[in-house]
Amino acid sequence: MLRSFRVANHRSIRDEQEFLLLPVYGDGWAVPVTAVYGANAAGKSNLFDAMDFMASAVRDSFGRWTPDGGVPRRPFELDPEAAAKPSGFVAEFVAEDVRFTYGFVVDSRIVREEWLYSYPEKRKRVIFEREDGAIKVGSTVGDLRGKMDVLKALVRPNALFLSVAAQSNVGPVAPAHRFLVENLAFRARSSRQQDLDRVTRVLGDPAARDRLVNLVRCADMGIVGIEVSPRSRAEVMLRDLLVREGGPALPISEEIRFAHAGGARTLSFDDQSAGTQSWVRLLPAVLDALDEGRTLLVDELDTSLHPLLTAQLIRLFQKAETNPRHAQLVFTTHEASLLRSAQDDEVLRRDQVWFVEKGADGASRLSSLAEFRPRKGESAERRYLSGSYDGVPMLFEREFEDSLLSRYAS
Repeated sequence: MLRSFRVANHRSIRDEQEFLLLPVYGDGWAVPVTAVYGANAAGKSNLFDAMDFMASAVRDSFGRWTPDGGVPRRPFELDPEAAAKPSGFVAEFVAEDVRFTYGFVVDSRIVREEWLYSYPEKRKRVIFEREDGAIKVGSTVGDLRGKMDVLKALVRPNALFLSVAAQSNVGPVAPAHRFLVENLAFRARSSRQQDLDRVTRVLGDPAARDRLVNLVRCADMGIVGIEVSPRSRAEVMLRDLLVREGGPALPISEEIRFAHAGGARTLSFDDQSAGTQSWVRLLPAVLDALDEGRTLLVDELDTSLHPLLTAQLIRLFQKAETNPRHAQLVFTTHEASLLRSAQDDEVLRRDQVWFVEKGADGASRLSSLAEFRPRKGESAERRYLSGSYDGVPMLFEREFEDSLLSRYAS
């Protein structure tokens, strides 16, 4: 589970910002659901992009970054001085029932600092520390110390030591590497075809098929069944023609078909509404996260989904019965109705809501709803929309009107 993330000098985030997923109310390693609100272009997606950069650097810096290619970071661009300053990324998380802290500081050429700590039995244990090219290993990490001569020869100035150590099968770093590379699941990475391929695979798995179909049925979209059918000969011929002409390849063998209540024939995926398509494409990632205990990050979760459906998805992660492996859902949204509480049946707690706001200097800043200390029983939805919290655009009706009426001014 992800407990916190800190980032500095990445895209619209200039000064260090901390994103906490720790419970303020109740117990637990981390909250199961976190929502991030903010105006368009406030920097919500850049927060997710920073986490994605950290994960991809751990995965790719050793195997894919070229030795003389530097570090492909994206510093804050509105301040010319930011390009000369380093960028920092730090994550605290729980992997295999142990708490870890991992972080690194990079400039556009090299890794300046890097560290990995674990906290077995709540006591800090240094796995490794790196600064100015020197790497020190904790005194109790024998597996790592025994391979240091080999690892030092492999690590490049622009590669993360965690990436090198994991590729060399060093046991003490494996849980942290697996969490960052495998357990952080970024929904934004998937293309339409990748999503449909995953849906097809789920439908082909008897153990998972019924859950996906039932979740589509429960969404009240008029769908009573989903099947995978062979494609027609004409579609296969079209696919072959497109491939010969250098176009995109369609799946050769199968397509997803939907049976609707009262319908005499099934309909294709393209015949479904935008909301149905979004829901179906999202479900494999949701089921995978719940099954494997992953942290699922979804940018603009509510796109084309009804607020009540989004709320039901959130509750799947909130309840221990449907989330026994402690998966997390972290998402950006504009849907203010999720802040509404109906007596004791609230969708999101105060410690599960964050705001991103961009200042006059163009830099994004994070704040938590818990910081505003809303009174019990007050409408967080109404206060958010009225501007009492951060993360809402400042819109003025007269300015919109004047923008059009100026054309007609004499």
